[in-house]
Amino acid sequence: MNVNKTAVISLCGKGGVGKTSIAALMVNNLLRHSNGTVLAIDADPAVGLATSLGFSVYKTVDSIRTEIIEQLKHETIVTAAVQEQLDYELLQAVQERKNLAFLAIGRPEKEGCYCSINSLLKDLITRLSQNFDFVIIDGEAGIEQVNRRVMEAVTHLILVSDGSQKGINVADTISKVAQQSVKYNHKGLILNRVNRDEITTLEAKTNLDLLTWIPEDKKIRQFDLEGKNILELQDTRSLNLIKNCLETLVYPS
Repeated sequence: MNVNKTAVISLCGKGGVGKTSIAALMVNNLLRHSNGTVLAIDADPAVGLATSLGFSVYKTVDSIRTEIIEQLKHETIVTAAVQEQLDYELLQAVQERKNLAFLAIGRPEKEGCYCSINSLLKDLITRLSQNFDFVIIDGEAGIEQVNRRVMEAVTHLILVSDGSQKGINVADTISKVAQQSVKYNHKGLILNRVNRDEITTLEAKTNLDLLTWIPEDKKIRQFDLEGKNILELQDTRSLNLIKNCLETLVYPS
């Protein structure tokens, strides 16, 4: 399986609907069924994707941002030396394991805009992403956070919801906000932890295109409870459903 350019898939939705599990299942599939390289970006301050993929977080983009802000203090101009330092620090924050690389955005430690630093870091993350075939972003609840802290454009915006009305409402709201704040090529919905007999009712509650639905999966729940690496998961229905979804999204016929 090959793609012509980097496929950047950002997953967003209400907290607790299973974005991290879906992101980890996507990484699992891409590593198993493609010859490409994968960059997993954990943009949720809880850094749950790190645990799901078997990484320990030592440095985050936000810790780099804080260090540089402290260094600059009252300086108003970002010099070439600072830009080089940002580039170096970002590369140091990337953890690599064969065809998989991992980057944690972290939790903002400094209030304020710091627009020049944010812009530089987003540019660096975008350029870094271009070195990979696939980028999976496990985002916060709001797409504006991905836009502000990670990158401005993605190829696929995936909203994730469980079977709750609140989850569907949040997905719809993020979708509307994204029309104004994020550049994307494709958009759709994944329903997580739902039953087959609920699908028709849930589809009627949203205008989002349903990409796939994932049933409650005891193996995933067990992995989550034990903090096990989702990359070790195999031969489950959820994994196969995500595989089929990815084939539709990034391997068009």
